Amino acid sequence: MPGRGLDRLAVLARPVIEAAHRLQGSANESTRRQLCELVRTMNSYYSNRIEGQSTHPIHIDKALRANFSGNADVAKRQRIALAHIEAERAMEGVGATEAQLLGSQYLVLAHANLYGRLSEDDRRTDEGRLVEPGRLRTEDVAVGRHQPPAWVSVPSFLARVDEVYATHWGLDKLLVAMACQHHRMAWVHPFLDGNGRAGRVQLHAAMRSLTGGLWSVNRGLARRRDEYYWRLSEAGAVRQGDLDGRGNLSERTLLNWCEFFIDICSDQVAFMTRMLDLGRLQDRITALITIRSHEGASDYRPQAILPLLHVLAAGPVARGGFIQMTGLAERTGRKVLSQLIADGLLISDGHRAEVRIGFPLNALDVLFPNLYPEAATAVTDE
Repeated sequence: MPGRGLDRLAVLARPVIEAAHRLQGSANESTRRQLCELVRTMNSYYSNRIEGQSTHPIHIDKALRANFSGNADVAKRQRIALAHIEAERAMEGVGATEAQLLGSQYLVLAHANLYGRLSEDDRRTDEGRLVEPGRLRTEDVAVGRHQPPAWVSVPSFLARVDEVYATHWGLDKLLVAMACQHHRMAWVHPFLDGNGRAGRVQLHAAMRSLTGGLWSVNRGLARRRDEYYWRLSEAGAVRQGDLDGRGNLSERTLLNWCEFFIDICSDQVAFMTRMLDLGRLQDRITALITIRSHEGASDYRPQAILPLLHVLAAGPVARGGFIQMTGLAERTGRKVLSQLIADGLLISDGHRAEVRIGFPLNALDVLFPNLYPEAATAVTDE
C-alpha cells in the first residue's frame, strides 16, 4: 500500500464512491436485475478481450441459451465466456465482506470457480499445459520482462496479502486497497495460467457492493487495455532512489497505478449515470421506436414510448395496465405488447404474468450508445 500518498488517493476515491452509491438508487429492483445480467455478460466479454481471446457478444448470448457454434474455436471461447459468467455469479454468493474478499483464499476460489467449469481441453494453454483449477503454480515462470517470485515463496506472499489487504480500511481507502491488491496478485502470479481472469473475477466480487452490478471495471480496463498492462507492469518497477517509498518496489509507480484505477472507476460510474438518466432514456426509447417503425415493424407505435419508460423506471406492470397506458384499442394494444415481448424489450414469465423491461443486444446501440458497441457489430465467424 502507498505510504505518504494514501490519504490523497482516498480523497480522489471519495467522489467515485459517492457517485456509485447514488447510481444504485437510480433504478428500480427489476431494472437493476436486468442490467446486472447485461453487465455480467459484458464483464465476461471484456475480461476475455483483455486476454486477446474474446468472442462476439451474440455468441455469448447464444451460449447462455446452450446454443454453441459448430466452429470448434468459437465454441471453446463460448464455453470460456460462460464459465466466467457463472464464476462471477458464484463468487457473488460466498457471503464475505469486501475486505475479506481481497484475501488470497478468494482468489484461489475465483480461479477454481472459473476453471473448474471447463473441460481439460478447454483448460489447456496454447503451449499445451493443463491449467488446474485453484492450484498454485509449482514452477518458476517469466511473464514478459517480469520475473514473478519463486514458486516456493508464493504461499508466503499470499499470507502477506491476507495481512495487508483483507482488513478494515474504511470506505475511502478500501477502493485503493482493491487497486493495490489487484496489482500485487498480478505481480505474484500465483497460478500457472489464468491469473488475470481470476483476479478480475475476484475484483468483481470485492467491488459488488460498490458497483451494485450496474457498471463494469472490466469495460474500462478493456477500453484502455494497453495502458492497463503498462500501468500494472510499471507498478512493479524497483524503487527509484531514496525518496521513492520504503519497500523494494517503486511507490511512485504504485501511486500512478492507483490513480489510473480510480480514474477508470470514475469514468465508468459517470458513463452509466448518464445512461440511466430518465430524460435521456425517454429520448433514446423514442428513437428506438421510431427507427423500428420506419424499418417496417407496424406494431412499433409511438404510444408505447411512455409505457416502456414507465416499466423501466418504476418496475413491472400487469399486461392490461401496460395496454391501458398506451391509450390504444385493446386489440391494437395487445399486438404492440406481443411485439415488444417477442423482441425482448419486455420480458414476461407467462402468458398472464406481469411484464418487465428487457435489454436485447440488438437494441443496445440505441438504448445505451457505446455501452457495449461490439454487440451491434456483424458476426464474422460461426
